[in-house]
Amino acid sequence: MVHFVGAGSGAADLITLRGKALIEASDVIIYAGSLVNPELLSYARPDCKIYNSAEMTLDEVIGVMETAEQSGMMTVRLHTGDPCLYGAIREQMDRLDKLSISYDVCPGVSSFCGAAAALKAEYTLPDVSQTVILTRMAGRTPVPDSESIEKLAAHNATMVVFLSTGMLEELSSRLINGGYRAYTPAAIVYRATWGDEKVCRCTVAELAKTAKENGITKTALITVGNFLGDVKSLSKLYSPDFETGFRKAREQ
Repeated sequence: MVHFVGAGSGAADLITLRGKALIEASDVIIYAGSLVNPELLSYARPDCKIYNSAEMTLDEVIGVMETAEQSGMMTVRLHTGDPCLYGAIREQMDRLDKLSISYDVCPGVSSFCGAAAALKAEYTLPDVSQTVILTRMAGRTPVPDSESIEKLAAHNATMVVFLSTGMLEELSSRLINGGYRAYTPAAIVYRATWGDEKVCRCTVAELAKTAKENGITKTALITVGNFLGDVKSLSKLYSPDFETGFRKAREQ
């Protein structure tokens, strides 16, 4: 059996209880060494075989899984954050399907959740934004034309941009061309939930300048939107005149 496990956003104690239990029980761990906190490996048994996928090809990763399966071993494939976001797990699952190797997925805390915690922010505020767009700039991995930054920016929704810290001048330009005001609040969250986490608040126009001033070149999320501003409306959920299945409305 192969278990795809979300390692969480960084801090070792943010892995789920299920994920930790799977690591503790595993015979083989293949972890994304470029991003996964190595402290998580301390949960593994001393005799567990550990492989760093940052140094491996897809064929080599699948080869380790196949060898483990043939030996009756349990494998944990440890991905950063939650495996469903930029985890490249589909291609691994397709190969496992062809090999008739069973697998499942244990979700994890995504870095975009860790970034919100670092910002002490709520992405979805009444009368501000009820939509969160998770996206990235095109790099070596292309982005469909229908999902260009400009087209997504036209919604003026909350946006969280992954894997784009090295392209901030272009990102700012495209966000503004798409519809965000140059003064729209933004923030760069470096290594959310890690010990050296850093939060840098700025505007859309100031993203590249802010990153340069703070020495941030990678491993950061870019958050954009008025959820970072001061305009807030109260939720209807806790309003005394709002009736729910658990509480009657009260006259004011």
